[in-house]
Amino acid sequence: MGNILIDDTKFVKDQYKNSAGLNTRISIHDKYSTNKMGLHNWYFTVMKFEDGMRVLELGAGSAVMWVNHTDVISRLSKLVLSDMSEGMLKEARKNLGELANVDYKVIDIQDIPYEDNTFDMVIANCMLYHVPDISRAISEVRRVLKPGGCFYAGTAGKNGILETVVTILKQDISYDNNFSLENGGEKLEPFFSNVGIKRYNDSLEVTNIDDLMDYIYSGITFENSCTLSRNEVRETLLAHMVDGVLRLPKDPGLFVAC
Repeated sequence: MGNILIDDTKFVKDQYKNSAGLNTRISIHDKYSTNKMGLHNWYFTVMKFEDGMRVLELGAGSAVMWVNHTDVISRLSKLVLSDMSEGMLKEARKNLGELANVDYKVIDIQDIPYEDNTFDMVIANCMLYHVPDISRAISEVRRVLKPGGCFYAGTAGKNGILETVVTILKQDISYDNNFSLENGGEKLEPFFSNVGIKRYNDSLEVTNIDDLMDYIYSGITFENSCTLSRNEVRETLLAHMVDGVLRLPKDPGLFVAC
C-alpha cells in the first residue's frame, strides 16, 4: 500500500513555502462546490466572535478566510495571523494589508511564544494533521487560551475528494490523517472539558477535468504514489463523468473545544 503521510515535515515545508499549491486547491472549491455559502464563510457562522476579543490563528496561510470578513477584524482588539512559512505570511499581508490590530508572525504551534491565558480564541484550520507532536500542540493552545476560551480546529473526514479519486482510479493509496473528523476528538478531549463537532455539507461537481488534475497534482505527493501515468489518470476520470460532470464528495468539518 502507498501511504501518503500528511504530517511529513519536509513535505509540509516544500508544499507551503509559498501559496501557489494552496491557491490551486482553494480554486477548485471556489469553482465547483455545490454549497455556495463557502467553507470559509461557514466558519464565521460557527465561531463566536465578540467585541474586544484577542484571537490567534495558527497556520493562517494566505489569510484567505478573513478577506471578506474585515468587519469581524475591526471588532477585535487583536488578531494574530501566524504561519510556519514566511512566504504564506507575505501573501497574507498582501491580501489583508497593514491593519492596526493585526499582527503577522512566524509561529510553530508546538511552541507558541505567548504567555498563559493570552487569547480568547485560537483557530487552527486544516493544519493539525501536519504537526509532528499533536498533543504538544494542543497543550500549547490550551495554555495560551484564557479560561472560558475556545479552540476551533478545522479538518476533514475519511470520505473526501482524494479518497474518492483513488477509489475511482483503483489505486491502493491511503491518506494517513492523524487529525481527522473521526479521530480528532480523542486528541482534544484530554485538554478540553467540552469538545463538539460541526460538519459542513458540500460536494464538487467538476466540469473541467484539467482543473481536477491540477488539484490532485498540486503538491500532495499523489504523483509519487500513483501507479498510473498522468494521461491514464486523466482518461479514467473523464470516463467517470456523467453528462459532462464528475461528482465528488467533500467531508469538511470543525471541532469546537472549550
